[in-house]
Parts: sequence; C-alpha cells; structure tokens
Amino acid sequence: MKSFVILVGLALSAAAASPESGQIWKSSQLQGYANVLHPKIDAHKIAVEPIANWGNHRMMVAHREGDGQAEWHERQADILVAQSGEATLVMGGTMPGSHKTEPGEMRSATIAGGTRQTLTAGDIVHIPARTPVNL
Repeated sequence: MKSFVILVGLALSAAAASPESGQIWKSSQLQGYANVLHPKIDAHKIAVEPIANWGNHRMMVAHREGDGQAEWHERQADILVAQSGEATLVMGGTMPGSHKTEPGEMRSATIAGGTRQTLTAGDIVHIPARTPVNL
C-alpha cells in the first residue's frame, strides 16, 4: 500500500441531535491533513484527526502508511472518501481471532474471505454496520 489519505464519516444508527447548520470542508483544507498526520503515524500505520462530532455522526481525516487492522462496528456505518493515494480495501468475510476493543467495536489482525477492492483518490465507500472491513 502507498500513502493513503481518507475522509471518514461515521454515523450511528441511533437517533441523536443533528447539527443546527451545515458545514463545509474545502478540498484544500483536507489535503493539508496529510502533512499534519504523517508524523503521527502509530504502530498500526495510521494517524487520525477528528474534525467534527455531532453525537449521532462524526467526521475525521485518516492517513495510512500500510496495512491496518480489520475492524467491525455493531451500530456504526462508515463512509470513506479517498483523498489521495491508493489502498486495498477488504470488506465482508470473517475476522478470525477478533477481540472487543471498546463497546460495539471489535478488531482483528486480518479478514478471512471478504471482497478485495483497490481504492484511489475520489472513490467513495459505504460500509454498513456489522460489516468486517480492513483498509
């Protein structure tokens, strides 16, 4: 995997307060996060910066430098917007050896089965709740 920057939208299925007004993030703002996040890459080869939280949904920017862990969210759907770079997404299948990392979330080193798809800048992905995914 090459360096990959994504905008991640997370929505919980439970109803909660919505923002009172809309919000816009310009492309130039989002592209600037690659330089901010690169020095913060952790042992799982990812750095994440939250940019908004409205209770029932939130937004973050993530910068990935390599293969990460598989994850599964019980009530949270993810929407990924590829900003730059290229990555392989694996979605579906099972997560052997998964473990709970926090309420409603599990992680695993890998996914068995699942569908592989190459993502490049401009691609958008919707990942429903209860769907294993590895990016």
